[in-house]
Order: sequence, then structure tokens, then C-alpha cells
Amino acid sequence: MQRLNAIDRLTALFCKLPGLGKKSAGRLVYYLLGADASYARALSDELAALHRAIKRCTICGSFTEDDPCPICGDETRDTTLLCVVERAQDVRVIEEAREYRGRFHVLGGLIAPLEGMGPEKLNIGALLARVRKDAVREVILAMNPTVEGDTTALYLQKLLRESSVEVTRLASGLPVGGDLEYTDRLTLSRSFRGRIKL
Repeated sequence: MQRLNAIDRLTALFCKLPGLGKKSAGRLVYYLLGADASYARALSDELAALHRAIKRCTICGSFTEDDPCPICGDETRDTTLLCVVERAQDVRVIEEAREYRGRFHVLGGLIAPLEGMGPEKLNIGALLARVRKDAVREVILAMNPTVEGDTTALYLQKLLRESSVEVTRLASGLPVGGDLEYTDRLTLSRSFRGRIKL
């Protein structure tokens, strides 16, 4: 059996990253080989320091260097609005849109029984505590429109029904610049149900 060299070992590690196949991983390795050695060292140092530098915010569950995170620590944000997301990276996506000025809560996943992910594995207890403690008036469920996202949203809606909080969900439907011809039935159906008055 042939022994793997450094190129093969690094390519195999890059292949484990989401969205990278063997060819893309190989291109990255060869790029690093052709780049200045100081760049490879800087990349290596940042990767090694990542888990030491980044932690979860004790309030919202997002990734941060400071605890609480800058969003939870921002007193100008609306504390009565709470946007619930599946993953920490969803916070960044919503923030980049610059439309939302409330706070966030990261669940850490979605209810997916076939994958062994039940409600007890999600950050739901902390969500309910925050709704009570922070006098939240609206909880916005910002899960992806998938079976797991819909299941999780329905579960949370039932739990939050006991409180006086308004529960809403992000609208889903046709994307800007989309073409009806290439739209799937579920997206089209959601677009009709979520239509707005002009």
C-alpha cells in the first residue's frame, strides 16, 4: 500500500470541508504550495487559534470572541424582537441584509428524528426563558423552508402559544429575478399563500 504524502494528506483534510470535492481540495493545496510560505503559516496559525479564540455567546448561542456577542451587547437593538435561527452562521446572513434590528437566538439545529435530533438536543429551554425574562413581544422563526424547518417551527409555535408573544415566520416564495418556469410546486404554493396586498 502506497504511503500518503503531505499533498495527499492535506487534500484529504480539505475534502472533509462542506462543498469541497477532491478536485477543489487539490486545487487549494496546489495554490498553497505556489503561494508565499508566510501566507501558509498565517493560515495555519489562524486555524490553530480558531477554537481558542471563538466561543458561544452565553445569551444567544452565536459564535463570538467576546461574551456577550456584539449583537447581545448592543443596547440600541430592539430587545422585544427575537429572531430564532438554526445555526450561528444564519445570524451573519440576516445581519448582512441590514433589515433586522432585534436580537437573535441560535437553536443549534433542527428537529430531525431520523438523524437522532430531538427537541431535547436543541437550545429551546433557553429560548423560552429569554421570552419570559426579556419581555419579548415577537418571536420570528427564521428556519429554512424544509421538512425539518417546518417541523421545528410548528413545535416552537405550540410551545410559545402559552405565552402572550406573537410568533411569526419569515415569508418564503419566489426569489427576486426568479423565473416561474423553473419554480418548484412547493415554492409556488408558499408564494400564493404568503402574497401581500399592493
